[in-house]
Amino acid sequence: MTDIAIQVESISKLYHIGSSQKRFDRFGDQLVDLAMAPIRRVGKLLRGQGSGAAELNEAFWALKDVSFEIKHGDVVGIIGHNGAGKSTLLKILSSITEPTEGYADVYGRISSLLEVGTGFHPELTGRENIFLNGAILGMRKAEIDRKFDDIIDFAEIERFIDTPVKHYSSGMYVRLAFSVAAHLEPEILLVDEVLAVGDIAFQKKCLGKMDSVSKQGRTVIFVSHNMNAMQRLCPKSILLHRGQLVTYGDTTDVIEQYLAASSSATAPGDWIDVSGLSRDGSGKVQFMAVSYSSLNEAIGYHLYSNGPLEFSLDIFAESPKDVGSVAVTLYDRYGTKLVNADTFSLGETISLKKGRNILRLKIDELHLNPGIYTLGLWAANPPSEVYDSIASAILIEVVELESEKIRVQSDGLVSCSFKLLEIS
Repeated sequence: MTDIAIQVESISKLYHIGSSQKRFDRFGDQLVDLAMAPIRRVGKLLRGQGSGAAELNEAFWALKDVSFEIKHGDVVGIIGHNGAGKSTLLKILSSITEPTEGYADVYGRISSLLEVGTGFHPELTGRENIFLNGAILGMRKAEIDRKFDDIIDFAEIERFIDTPVKHYSSGMYVRLAFSVAAHLEPEILLVDEVLAVGDIAFQKKCLGKMDSVSKQGRTVIFVSHNMNAMQRLCPKSILLHRGQLVTYGDTTDVIEQYLAASSSATAPGDWIDVSGLSRDGSGKVQFMAVSYSSLNEAIGYHLYSNGPLEFSLDIFAESPKDVGSVAVTLYDRYGTKLVNADTFSLGETISLKKGRNILRLKIDELHLNPGIYTLGLWAANPPSEVYDSIASAILIEVVELESEKIRVQSDGLVSCSFKLLEIS
């Protein structure tokens, strides 16, 4: 038997921006599509979009000439910015979509958790979906019965196991979906960033389960923006950039290359446009630009340990809006949250007028040692609505002052003030 679990050879995936991408989940969907085709053509003619009308049809390569091999028992991370092709690659490996060019051979029973809604029938109960997924994986009913209690205990949804999953919250859905994917003994487990939907406790539980699965000799492919989790779980990683494979090797080296390829830290004191960045939220309130400063002109407004940090936020509101939470968050290179300045903790509501608003926040003392940090932005009315959330807005640098050169890298990320009290 070959020791290769996944072999990807020159895979490319082409999409046409502006043209509809058909996805058929059932044979009946194809019949409906054929029946509707003449009606759609008449509709286009009535709207003046016949053969003489030009339609946007720009070619976009989500993946281009990607090749690699993964052996049985390997735990591999896939790293890359939004739009790098990570999710497209997992969908091809899961046979959800076909490559335009090349091929992927998968040797072993595969289970995947790619996005909320994948793999479950909304009208069926949680119990029925467990047995359906097991049958799809080729398991006998007796095998699924043996795993059933472990699945619902891990997902913590015993009270709702006989409720149709269409009534589940996103968190319940993800808990059950992950539990099914991990417990039905797949030989290959694919997990996308969807774990971010769960709460912190459940994310830790999932990471522990994936670690356990990998130690049983199964193959795991994990996509995440959390570099800390990636380094903990995955000895090897693949770096994708704009659909192309950049490198495949030791995770620490891949993370270094990924971070080095990111845009350099932005200059303090300047407005940085963030309006075009990838984000989540309703969009009723949006961050348009951000500026930051240490308020110290003598050092070019650069940030330094234990100094002040002031943010100016350019925020657009569709209509007058009272916002309960506006936050700036600083993360280290592995995605660990270090600083979170949230107006919600002050108990103050931010009243925004329609149009552009400028909001200023100040941290009196920044207890971070020299290095590069990622700034995230957040606006919401907890817990009901998130208006805007940018996980990675800009990179900022905390510099080393001459007076602080005694500090060394082993001091860690966070600085502290302390005194020597006595020697006895």
